[in-house]
Amino acid sequence: MLPSIFLPLVGVLFFGGFSPVSFGFAALGVFGTVVYAVIRWATFTYQVAGDRLELTRQFISRSVRTIPLERVRGVDVSATPLHRLLGLVVVRIDTGASGEEAQEGELNGVTPDEAERLRGLLLRLAPVPSGAHVARPEEGGEEPVLARAPRAWLRYGPLSGAYLLTPFAVLGSAIGVLYQLTDELGVDREQAFRAYEWVRDNPVLLVCAAVLLVLLMPVAGTIMYAVFNWDFTLRSRGASLVAERGLVTRRSVSLEHRRVRGYEIVDGVLERKAKVVRLWAIVAGLGDSETRGQLLPVAPRRAALAVAELVAGPFTGELLPHPPAALRRRLFRAVAPWLAAALAGLLLRFTPLLAAGVVLALLGVPLGLDRYRQLGHGFDGTRLSVRSGSLRRAQAVVERRAVVGWTLRQTWFQRQSGVVSVIAGVGAGSGGYTALDVDTDQAVAFAAAVTPAWITPFLAPDPPSRP
Repeated sequence: MLPSIFLPLVGVLFFGGFSPVSFGFAALGVFGTVVYAVIRWATFTYQVAGDRLELTRQFISRSVRTIPLERVRGVDVSATPLHRLLGLVVVRIDTGASGEEAQEGELNGVTPDEAERLRGLLLRLAPVPSGAHVARPEEGGEEPVLARAPRAWLRYGPLSGAYLLTPFAVLGSAIGVLYQLTDELGVDREQAFRAYEWVRDNPVLLVCAAVLLVLLMPVAGTIMYAVFNWDFTLRSRGASLVAERGLVTRRSVSLEHRRVRGYEIVDGVLERKAKVVRLWAIVAGLGDSETRGQLLPVAPRRAALAVAELVAGPFTGELLPHPPAALRRRLFRAVAPWLAAALAGLLLRFTPLLAAGVVLALLGVPLGLDRYRQLGHGFDGTRLSVRSGSLRRAQAVVERRAVVGWTLRQTWFQRQSGVVSVIAGVGAGSGGYTALDVDTDQAVAFAAAVTPAWITPFLAPDPPSRP
């Protein structure tokens, strides 16, 4: 809890002018927080009793929460710098509650050995006696390493948009903080306006700042990749997959191998050019799968496919193309809005809007073509696969046994084009994976191939052939 009071503590001292009174309030706040944390720690207990985990808290009122072990989908062990300094970790228990923290169990401040013991009990691995020392791999315990991110993969950090835009996020946060502190810093409206005029009259500074931000983008991308994915390692530990990563906060996520139903490969435009992808596991009942189901960060496509085959098996089929109507729909959606904007600019005689609309409409043509090229669906007899997207292309591969139902969805615009979207309902991952804009025959054939026992009884028999 100490890190959470750092900013309020600085605020009390700063706004109080570092006076004796402000120091007194700050000391009182720290003391109260420490006492509250100690009381919460002393009144919290847990135990694994039979087939359930019991979490008991007796602070002010008594509350007991019971988590059946059969509901446990994964165990997340993390350690912030402060936890690592104290030799402790945080254990979070995923119960498949869609990532809602309040619905999950958390043990904050246990030893690493106790965390490993709990991991084994909760995921039904070989139990470790309480109080026993758990051997780490470097101490002699052999654990198969499925993948390890080498230092050379740091160069892929700038290819990810989330990491690449970090300088702009930092700049925006800094501007927001300065705006909130203008009164405390003694800056009135007139001074702020003079500063704005000075910046406006010196455009060279703005150009230099923009160039500096652009130059910092790849550096920031590399740094953020290292912070989140440093020494990323995927291991097979008993019946579980264990992914460990992180530079500042070290995190270890365990997934039951028997709950893995497939995988999803995602890449962006820059990542596609460099032939790198990101890999997630599709896990039954897993909450917050975007982070907890990660099998590899940005990595070479060949390495990702090798890991996917080890974890869930390969997809050996081919993706079928979608009908020409799907191409027309993508070209229309990529071009028509900008042509409308250009027409509005022409009617209003507003040249910037006209020029922007024309340029964006021209750029929309290759975007629409690429979005169509990336469409595909297929079935190899064991696993089905669907793919879509251009700026963010995603291909999901799911085992047939994971499919729990089918949905055929058709909007008014799709009806005019004669296409339909078929959704494979899956009790894992995002809950459903869609083959976009296929014709009706393709949709029925796809569903019938994957689950013939469900679909075939509803198909009309072929008309008898004439003699």
